[in-house]
Amino acid sequence: MTATLRVVLDQVANPVELMLADASRELTLALIATAPRGCEVEAIVPSLPAAQRDAVAEGMPGLADVRWAPLARRELATAFQLGVATGIGGGMIHSPTLFAPLVRHDRVHDNDQTVVTIWDLKPWETPDELPRAVVAWHRAMLKRAVKHADAIVVPTHSMADRLSELAKVGDRLRIIAGAAPTGFGVPTDEVGRRRELGLPEGFVLLSGGAAASDALATGFGAISAAGLDTPIVVIDAPEGEEPAIVELASAAGIPERLVHVRGSLSSADRGALLGATVAFVAPSRRTAFPWRVVEALAVGVPVIAADSSVHADVVLDGGVRAGGRGDTDAGEDAAMLGEGLKRVLDSAAAVEKASVLSADRGRAFSWREAAERVWQLHAEL
Repeated sequence: MTATLRVVLDQVANPVELMLADASRELTLALIATAPRGCEVEAIVPSLPAAQRDAVAEGMPGLADVRWAPLARRELATAFQLGVATGIGGGMIHSPTLFAPLVRHDRVHDNDQTVVTIWDLKPWETPDELPRAVVAWHRAMLKRAVKHADAIVVPTHSMADRLSELAKVGDRLRIIAGAAPTGFGVPTDEVGRRRELGLPEGFVLLSGGAAASDALATGFGAISAAGLDTPIVVIDAPEGEEPAIVELASAAGIPERLVHVRGSLSSADRGALLGATVAFVAPSRRTAFPWRVVEALAVGVPVIAADSSVHADVVLDGGVRAGGRGDTDAGEDAAMLGEGLKRVLDSAAAVEKASVLSADRGRAFSWREAAERVWQLHAEL
């Protein structure tokens, strides 16, 4: 008898999960590759026009089947939020996000089980930075998960602790980290890609937008405190926020000519950027999985990160963690991050040591290992 794991693939449509489309695909491919004997993987996908459906299956070779929901993404999200029957429940369901049919089911007698994943607590910690509808959806889905999910996956122990403060999740939390895209690295055409993006060589890299929780002001302050007169590249900036980001840099004393702001980039372009990055600065303290930090570690870029609980879990000894844990203000954090940045870039030997430690830590993250742990979780359930 074949056991089928049904993975819910979300057509990402909200600011919290913009980085999760690739992660969902990576996990699904890894689940296919690691499927135990007698097991297979199906995908559950919101309804799409017929012309777009073939691309889903073609992009994930090895799927046993693709099951199309009767509703498009927006309508399906609403149905999930309200607990309306959608006809796609039942069986062994795993969702790489909160996007899942969280309804009453019988795990003991019918072997039905539903597992969801939370990567970012922004809707609870800084809700004012998101549209109200997005916050309402996530909070409603967490309530449904508390009531109906058989397990809730989070990527770090610190996030598990924080989520336990927000909701009565009991002993259903499981820790399974994400990873950089499979095969992620600096591409052979890195120079050409950077040239097409209009970017210089040898820069400090940041990620995020003008939202306070992204802490770009602290990051710029750290670079200024380090006394660096080097280009700065910011990626993942929401559309239209470029002027606000440049203004944050100017307020930290950084000339506009040194700041280069870009939006979402492909994994190959991000790899090309990291090939010319002298250091990655991660100033945010938000309880969220730091995808770009993990990518920097994967290619051995020195990481200077805020000493948050999440970075303690993820960076560990693979980078420099600086600043207080909530008991210091932004100015003090910037000064301490700046000192760490200056120390890392102080000499060629220091850079080499930081690169080696970063690459060593980066090898700890693997989608294959994550998939194996997902299979184990569902077997235990």
